[in-house]
Amino acid sequence: MQQATSGSADKPPKIEFPCHFPIKVVGEAAPDFKACVLDVLVNAQTDYLQETVTVVDSRNGRFQSIRITIHAENEQHLSRLHEALKETGRVHMVL
Repeated sequence: MQQATSGSADKPPKIEFPCHFPIKVVGEAAPDFKACVLDVLVNAQTDYLQETVTVVDSRNGRFQSIRITIHAENEQHLSRLHEALKETGRVHMVL
């Protein structure tokens, strides 16, 4: 990833694709939430680093976040993946 230069203080740094890209997917806690997220990745033909998959429960146990590093091809790939995750109806947020 490139660092922002002083002339681009108001713009986020540009991502160089393809790259490994960490995401966090947040939804209501359920025994199959992790499997749901991974199924979306497989269906979207998105490679991920299996050793990076972690599940973190919220303090009160109502929500879970799935943290995973994917192989992102380009911005359109990230957008399609975001939409596919949201279309499940189970995902509240993708960061």
